[in-house]
Amino acid sequence: MSIQTLLFVALTVPVAVFVALYNLDPFDPAPMPAHTTYTSVHVPVHFSAIVGRSERVADGLVHGPEDLAYDAGSGWLYASCSDGWIRRVGLDGPMVVEDWASGLLKVTEDQKVDLLTDEAEGVKFRLTDGVDVASDGTIYFTDASYKYSLHEHMEDVLGARPHGRLMSFDPTTGETRVLVRDLYFANGVALSPDQDHVLYCETLLRRCMKYHIKGEKKETVEVFIDDIPGFPDNIRHDGEGKYWIGLATGMTLFWDVILKYPFLRKILVIMSRYVKLPDGQQDGGVLEVDLEGRPVALYTDPSLGETTVGLKIGNQLYYGSLVKSCISRMELPQSSTSAK
Repeated sequence: MSIQTLLFVALTVPVAVFVALYNLDPFDPAPMPAHTTYTSVHVPVHFSAIVGRSERVADGLVHGPEDLAYDAGSGWLYASCSDGWIRRVGLDGPMVVEDWASGLLKVTEDQKVDLLTDEAEGVKFRLTDGVDVASDGTIYFTDASYKYSLHEHMEDVLGARPHGRLMSFDPTTGETRVLVRDLYFANGVALSPDQDHVLYCETLLRRCMKYHIKGEKKETVEVFIDDIPGFPDNIRHDGEGKYWIGLATGMTLFWDVILKYPFLRKILVIMSRYVKLPDGQQDGGVLEVDLEGRPVALYTDPSLGETTVGLKIGNQLYYGSLVKSCISRMELPQSSTSAK
């Protein structure tokens, strides 16, 4: 066999194998929705190096603290972790643990766990995500995807198909209602201070939406904030007139390119089945917005990726992560004069 033949075989066989894998793989990404933009809303103040200002809380004791909630009465900070546990951390150090299961759960103070609901309209939840509870007991929550689980969530994002839902659960009747369907990775949920609407994030579309619970616009949806400078995860109201939105990653050239071309997203997913690929996530952090959806300040760092939530407690900002083994905490700047 000649050298030319050997070179031909060496070059064409891998290509043929990859083409076969590409055509046979069932993953079928869609083009991004027509209204998708690749610009970002202007943010007046940007603190771009927050890791150096931060300290680690419960270091090594929490894995992937994806969401945070604070009980001011007891002083406990609760973290839902990617390893399947809910942990509560005393801000001065102590910690105890509680277990959880799939679906929407109720956890009592004596650590009893009750499953409230795990399906709607005959469709099981695969990735229950954000949750908030109204004063009348109604629970509002999202299922980010009815097709993919947490460990497969990037396939849902890269697939660009609307598998998410916003739902409500009435504990008095046991009824689960689908309020909004066909969402692009439905994520964090937050009730407004007067509880006339609920906000939820659509991660892939880089926006947060407003679902009206009552009033003239009841059961209608409108944009709360669009063109977020990153991919939003959880959203939290601080009780002081501001919302805090966790950003899994900022907008980068990597994300700009792959979101425009479905075939590149399919190649990434196929390659990820065989080798570990860089996730392209950086410049994550937290976005602060007012009650009208106007940006106030952006807190990011080039080294941050998979940041999931921001929670303001006093003058401290706590932020969680899908991959870190700690909760991060930083003192909020007193003014914008130190912005970078």
